Amino acid sequence: MKSYNVCLKDTVKTFTKRLFYSLFDCEQEEEHGKYLEKTFLKILSKLDIENGEAIWEDFKNELPKIRGKLDLDAIAFEKNDPASHCLEEIYLAYPGFYAISIYRLSHALYKRNVYILPRMMSEYIHGITGIDIHPGATIGDSFYIDHGTGIVIGETSIIGKDVKIYQGVTLGGISVAKNLAKTKRHPTIEDGVCIYANATILGGDISIGANSIIGANVWITESVPQNSLVTYQTEIKIRPKKNGIRE
Repeated sequence: MKSYNVCLKDTVKTFTKRLFYSLFDCEQEEEHGKYLEKTFLKILSKLDIENGEAIWEDFKNELPKIRGKLDLDAIAFEKNDPASHCLEEIYLAYPGFYAISIYRLSHALYKRNVYILPRMMSEYIHGITGIDIHPGATIGDSFYIDHGTGIVIGETSIIGKDVKIYQGVTLGGISVAKNLAKTKRHPTIEDGVCIYANATILGGDISIGANSIIGANVWITESVPQNSLVTYQTEIKIRPKKNGIRE
């Protein structure tokens, strides 16, 4: 019976948290620097990935750029959420920002052909926030997630700049054969799109045009032109009560 390194789950959990802390806290960066490198190399060794030192150096050099992107994301949160009181609150208390942070870190590793570690990082944050972003997805600057619980963003999704997504949204793929795994299976969301709660958008050849608004609870399997408003039509009747009894 083959043995698997399932204990790495605990190692990756701690590594992911400390990597996040070091990205935004200068004291934590200095304190955790040696730990992060040592643990990263240990994880890659356990996963039989070669050239760990070169991958770490390359990844470490990209961290300032990732921090810059996350600062833009945080500003988008503050600008779009009327419930936020200050920028610091975004960094300290917003699960959507936490999920995006781990996505951007894991995506940087995914681009370097490191696959299992980014998936473990994304599943760790998925368990905490309820937000499932595959590290292979491509997401532009100033990305805003409101609430976030139940969001699913698939591996080949492409999301442009200044996109807003609410809770329960799925950017998914229509089922394909395993031999088509390398094809684009998930939708493209162009710049400035807003997708409201529980909308489902499926398919690799689907594009939501720039500056469109996708209403709550819609199911989309065809492309939407730019500057569109897509809504789900349902009939809701509101009637007054008479003497406390509904008519």
